Amino acid sequence: MAASKHRVLREQLRRDVAKLAAHTALPTERELATRYEVSRATVRKSLSDLEDAGAVYRVQGAGTFVADKTVSKSLSLTSFSEDMAARGMVPGSRLVAADEVAATEPIAESLRIEPGRPVVRVVRVRLADGRAMCLETVFLAVDRVPGLLDRDLTGSLYELLESTYEVRLVRADQVVTAVTVDSADAALLGVGPGSPALQVRRIGLDQRDRPFERTTSLYRADEYDIAFTVRRETA
Repeated sequence: MAASKHRVLREQLRRDVAKLAAHTALPTERELATRYEVSRATVRKSLSDLEDAGAVYRVQGAGTFVADKTVSKSLSLTSFSEDMAARGMVPGSRLVAADEVAATEPIAESLRIEPGRPVVRVVRVRLADGRAMCLETVFLAVDRVPGLLDRDLTGSLYELLESTYEVRLVRADQVVTAVTVDSADAALLGVGPGSPALQVRRIGLDQRDRPFERTTSLYRADEYDIAFTVRRETA
């Protein structure tokens, strides 16, 4: 029951936060607990989830505030759709390409398959409230996702993998690089050629610890950043 209350409150707070201006102070945990008739522990967990998603931020001794609308990606393994929904934005996709291609050596090595084996390639412009945010290219081994190309590929791919193929991505190895976009990618993202971007290369592993996806995401640097917490180890 506690987990269910936490999820319901998190979504309600997410909707409430989306209506507020950046840096607006939220009510205290005690006030929120009273307003929504839940425990302070439930409020604290819900706010922690929103903080991890980049929707709010906390200042020690001052409280919790609405985060800036620039999307901050945390180090949690979440889908683009989940990231946007957590900020009160409507996720979407514009399909650029969806086909079968032969796996190059780098792709084959990433997915632990033989070079030349067929892989599904899905290229999408990811949208937030209708604005281009990211250019995403995903590779998946064909024999692991039969019939994928016949399905609707405009929503969350992670949700589709879980609901249709019972595959849950549980961890990923990622490399983030600062790049500039060429003219073709710039046109898809709605920015000028040479604009700064963040390139995220990810190998996602499923619940069997198999490399299941190889994804390269090109994020607009003017709309997106990556935020994470580091801790100093004690001696």
